Amino acid sequence: MQHSVKVGFSFGLASGVITTLGLMVGLSSGLHSKSVVIGGIFTIAIADAFSDALGIHLSEESENKHTPKEIWTSTLSTFLFKFITALTFVTPVLIFSLNLAIFASIIWGLLLLTLFSLRLAKEQKVKPFKIVFEHVSIAILVIILTHYTGKLISTIFS
Repeated sequence: MQHSVKVGFSFGLASGVITTLGLMVGLSSGLHSKSVVIGGIFTIAIADAFSDALGIHLSEESENKHTPKEIWTSTLSTFLFKFITALTFVTPVLIFSLNLAIFASIIWGLLLLTLFSLRLAKEQKVKPFKIVFEHVSIAILVIILTHYTGKLISTIFS
């Protein structure tokens, strides 16, 4: 895979999973509303995908070692992978009750991160446990923190 696409894929996938799960868990813990969670997912898919793409664009430009084509490929692939990854979380919310949808989404997100981490470990020729543990642990930490943040906000503002 070309470096520019790999950058976009890696960043878009990781950010798509962690940001979307964090938002979903926080909103569902505090508001218990499917429509709010779906609105949040679409907001992440659009606004955060553009934001991440611009961040990658600026980061690649600041390295001063990429061609304009490579920079734009990283930018566009980041946007597309973040956008698509985030939108995959809408399906469980449409199909299941909110609690089951959140559970299914957590499993889906952790599976995506695990599969990507295994691929990364294989590419780098390192033992997969450390990489998988590191990436999945970060996602779980975000899930826990956003769950309690949502509950706290609901308690304070209701």
